[in-house]
Amino acid sequence: MQSNGFKNRRILVLDDDIPGQVTHKVLKALDNSNRIRILRFLSNRIASISEIAAALDIPLSSTALHVEILEESRLVRTEFEPASRGLQKICSRMVDQVILDLPLLDEGGEHRAEYSMPVGAYVDCLIQPTCGILSDTGIIGMLDDPTSFYEPEHYKAQLLWFHQGYVEYRFPNRMPKDNIPSIIRLSMEVCSEAPLYNLNWPSDITVWINGVELGSWTSPSDFGGEPGRLTPDWWTPRNTQYGLLKFWHVDDTTTRVDGAPVSKVRIADLKLNDSPFISVRIGVKPDAVNVGGLNLFGNRFGNYPQDLVLEISYRPPALLKSGKAMSERENQQTGLAGIVSKNS
Repeated sequence: MQSNGFKNRRILVLDDDIPGQVTHKVLKALDNSNRIRILRFLSNRIASISEIAAALDIPLSSTALHVEILEESRLVRTEFEPASRGLQKICSRMVDQVILDLPLLDEGGEHRAEYSMPVGAYVDCLIQPTCGILSDTGIIGMLDDPTSFYEPEHYKAQLLWFHQGYVEYRFPNRMPKDNIPSIIRLSMEVCSEAPLYNLNWPSDITVWINGVELGSWTSPSDFGGEPGRLTPDWWTPRNTQYGLLKFWHVDDTTTRVDGAPVSKVRIADLKLNDSPFISVRIGVKPDAVNVGGLNLFGNRFGNYPQDLVLEISYRPPALLKSGKAMSERENQQTGLAGIVSKNS
């Protein structure tokens, strides 16, 4: 379980979806003890370069260079503010945790498909106020009016929110019919929904795939008060600004959220071969312990430049037969070895 000091973390995942130059800049920025000290110093405060230099006993010129490298890697954000003499650079930390997701070895032909879905491209919804829907340039329809979710422009949404209900999407299922899925993973930027924002506002957010409930994750907060990295300036910090990047993962044994088990649903339970599309429903149930709504962010709102991302790994039949034959040969060899050992 996460303690109160860690439940509002902003996570940067360095994986195959992140451009290589970004990963290089982040790893370079972290390859220095003084830059690590600066990041730790900024964990619970904003500070000027001179304040950082004085607190950490680092020369001012060196501190300025370290901050520049951290800013290029997007680990730190800087803004100019008036000072007694001209302007001063104010620094704030943008990321609390960095995860390096190393690619897995392709063991003999397993395939992977990935789909990105705009948050406004839902095909069904059931909405209870408070609610609203925004593009990156303005409000769509009217606030706290569920009919706004049926406006023709809803597909342009970059942020949508509601107190209770769901939105449902249909992803194309291009997996060949005779292939067997092994892993499905859904990622999104999401958080609770409170009037304006509230940093202590839990909400049980649930995901369903093909009508099967995967499980729920309790969002701790509706994050606001400081700008999201991608959030447009016209959407002021007094409103919701960003969410947390969360991963639902289903495999042959269980369902997990960010690695923590949430249910015993297995990928076979989702019957992915039975339909030309994969339905994904995201919502807050009326009987949830914490009915605290949700905010769902697009690739131009919040802290993460992504929409809803669905990934599927699957094995062709030839690979399955090959693996089965290899297993049978190994069993035969093991049995033969046992007979030889016994006879000797």
